[in-house]
Amino acid sequence: MTQVEIIILALALSADAFAVSISSGVCVKHVKFIQSLKMAVFFGFFQGIMPVIGWFAGTVFYEYMKHYGKWIALALLASIGMKMIIESFDHENEKCKDYFNTKILFILALATSIDALAAGLSLKFLEIDIFYPALIITIVTFIVSLLGIFIGKRAGNIFGRKAEIAGGLILIGIGIKLVI
Repeated sequence: MTQVEIIILALALSADAFAVSISSGVCVKHVKFIQSLKMAVFFGFFQGIMPVIGWFAGTVFYEYMKHYGKWIALALLASIGMKMIIESFDHENEKCKDYFNTKILFILALATSIDALAAGLSLKFLEIDIFYPALIITIVTFIVSLLGIFIGKRAGNIFGRKAEIAGGLILIGIGIKLVI
């Protein structure tokens, strides 16, 4: 996996965190910089640690599934991508929440990083070392989350759905490329 592919994967995985960050910027009238940092750290940490957990879980199943790894990666990435696209049309989750409450932030960070767990599992099946991609995913998600809050404060709720759709399509594309 090239560095460009890792960055594209990181951007795709961070799409949910980006959408939540935009929503928080839109909903909270006066976001303090420390709140923005808190959200970015939560999202970055969870997006970075979940692929590592998925990768190590894949070690348990590796011998059983190594012959089907590329197909499993395609199935996982395609299903994550489709989930992201479908969820982008869910209007029930667009209500304002207290995004910066630590308990809610923990739940949001965990929920938006489940796809990263599956991506880590896919990387194990593809025999790709996890630590560099996990670091890039962490950094990209941190930056994207800060950017999302800023955009949310400035531009409103325009980009949230488009970011999730783009992220989903990118994940599906990466899965197809891995098989080809």
